[in-house]
Amino acid sequence: MAIAIDFGTSNTVIARWNPVTQQPETLNIPGLSIQQSLNPPLIPSLVYVEDATQGKVLVGQQVRDRGFDLKGDARFFRSFKRGIGADIQGYLPELDGQIVTFEQVGKWFLNQVIAELAPLEGGLDSLVLTVPVDSFETYRHWLGQVCQALPVEQVRMLDEPTAAALGYGLADQEILLVIDFGGGTLDLSLVRLDRSAQANTKPVGFLLKWGNKSLAEDSKQKVKTARVLAKAGQNLGGTDIDTWIVDYFAKTQDLAVSPLTTRLAERVKIQLSTQNQASEVYFDDENFESYELELNRDSLENILKEHAFFERLDDSMTSLLQQARRQGIELADINAVLLVGGTVQLPAVQTWVKQYFTPDKIRCERPFEAIAQGALQITQGIEIKDFLYHSYGVRYWDRRNQRHSWHPIIKAGQAYPMSQPVELVLGASLENQPSIELIMGELGAETGGTEVYFDGDRLITRRLDNGATTVKPLNDKDGARTIAQLTPPGFPGSDRIKIQFQVDEQRFLRITVEDLLTNDTVLENQLVAQLS
Repeated sequence: MAIAIDFGTSNTVIARWNPVTQQPETLNIPGLSIQQSLNPPLIPSLVYVEDATQGKVLVGQQVRDRGFDLKGDARFFRSFKRGIGADIQGYLPELDGQIVTFEQVGKWFLNQVIAELAPLEGGLDSLVLTVPVDSFETYRHWLGQVCQALPVEQVRMLDEPTAAALGYGLADQEILLVIDFGGGTLDLSLVRLDRSAQANTKPVGFLLKWGNKSLAEDSKQKVKTARVLAKAGQNLGGTDIDTWIVDYFAKTQDLAVSPLTTRLAERVKIQLSTQNQASEVYFDDENFESYELELNRDSLENILKEHAFFERLDDSMTSLLQQARRQGIELADINAVLLVGGTVQLPAVQTWVKQYFTPDKIRCERPFEAIAQGALQITQGIEIKDFLYHSYGVRYWDRRNQRHSWHPIIKAGQAYPMSQPVELVLGASLENQPSIELIMGELGAETGGTEVYFDGDRLITRRLDNGATTVKPLNDKDGARTIAQLTPPGFPGSDRIKIQFQVDEQRFLRITVEDLLTNDTVLENQLVAQLS
């Protein structure tokens, strides 16, 4: 059975391919999915840790049914996806004698969901997991490690916006803009769908595990290609809006900030997706006071403006359109705009989109299930041609500004796997230099960054408008910086080593290092991201 999982910051959606109808369908998992008249079924991305040493947890709707999401309990986790692979500022909880990381919480969540799912489906043959377009490779690598232990023969990853484009099933040869705005991330992706003339083209994507046969090779249909033309994204989502709303009530009504009041703020936000005014009542059982939390769409829009919400959206759109123009694609060339994720249901967001596109181009009828159902397409003969969202670079000392800076070696937009490596030649800088060190990093946005930190027990993101490049160092650890031991020692004035940089089919940066003096290969096809 082929399964796709859209693991979201606020909600998770699971879809399967029905071999009888030859169509995708969204699954309802009893006990985990929200038992309401919602279409499609959603699994809240929540975890409550009962016993950290044994990995005993409650997930999804189980947490809400027992009321564990309404108390300030260190065992309760929400929005934990945002912390996976991020440099968190603050303290992670110690439960049952051990520090619990967001990576561990995410692993417990996915393992529990799949453990509940597998018996219902009679086992899993193929699994596709979707990832945010702006995620660093640390997140992708973590997800890959989680998958290695799963009893699934074939596992792939696919960017969430690309999956959404496939999920809407639009006609071939169209240029589509996918705006994926969920609980934790804003991802924009410009995608072109067409058909490959070669039906035997090997399906690709971000391959994690591969069994003895390919479902796509068994498919009789022609291979379809989804080519990503441009990408932009940032760490911004619905949970930020929830935080801003509850902070607004705290400021205007002296409301206590807690998991319960944050949940009420989320409910107010959801109500404003379908009505002009919303309200929730909160009773504080400590001081026996009640509060009526009222908000209208105009007030919400003012809150969004105070936090430069629309400016941040414009930044991402501008970045994407600039990438598109470099390929000769103008705004008018975009045939359809697909809105996915819970946050796109806010009228303020839809109004913002209409500033760029006419209403007849905008589609928003499948905001939740398009990603999961679209991801299933790569198990049915879809080939995904993608490029690197981030650049890879090396750190150097900028004498003019007296600080370290980063020089791109492999730039964003490079297709992978690379057909030819990029070369860099270095020499020694000191007499009798015993080794050469080089710090490599994955380069993110070049116009500011995002800081992730704790405010009490809340996970908060804050924009950094410092104009510096956001960097995720790949080998800045003791022992990992040294890429070549020099025997004999090196001397200034001549080239000593040649480095070849390569990105493989799984988007990992690898290096090969040759000693030009001895002609020895010091490192061969070394995976930089896993150096230790």
